[in-house]
Amino acid sequence: MAYSERELLARLIKCEAGGEGDNGMKAVAAVVMNRVNVPGGEYQRLGQGNLRNILNQRGQFDCMTSVLGGNFNAQTIWANPPEQIHYDIADWALAGNAFSSIGEALWYFNPFQLVCPVTFPRNGSGSIINKINLHCFYIPTAAYWRT
Repeated sequence: MAYSERELLARLIKCEAGGEGDNGMKAVAAVVMNRVNVPGGEYQRLGQGNLRNILNQRGQFDCMTSVLGGNFNAQTIWANPPEQIHYDIADWALAGNAFSSIGEALWYFNPFQLVCPVTFPRNGSGSIINKINLHCFYIPTAAYWRT
């Protein structure tokens, strides 16, 4: 049985940001929905406004793959059933709510250091906007709109 969009998003929130508190989980959920709703660039072209397309885009979310770097990934959406808080945040995000601390951010990652790099990903298409707990968040630069 295929998961509903709500279930998929709740599972992703738990897997990607379950230890980041309410704000960290909302920020991650908002990035996903920003990608779904972005009016141009790579995510609009490949995602076509579809949550499943965004979540299943290769190389974007570690929790969506069972193999990372050639090794088994035990931390996936399939191995981490969500709790009520994850469903609540998924509902919040799917209802169209925004998270002002990250604006229109399209990327996040944990750099495993105190300071966030100024740009991310490597092609410079994102610029740092905020750090929430362990994750750095990035808004699109002019380079993104050419992807």
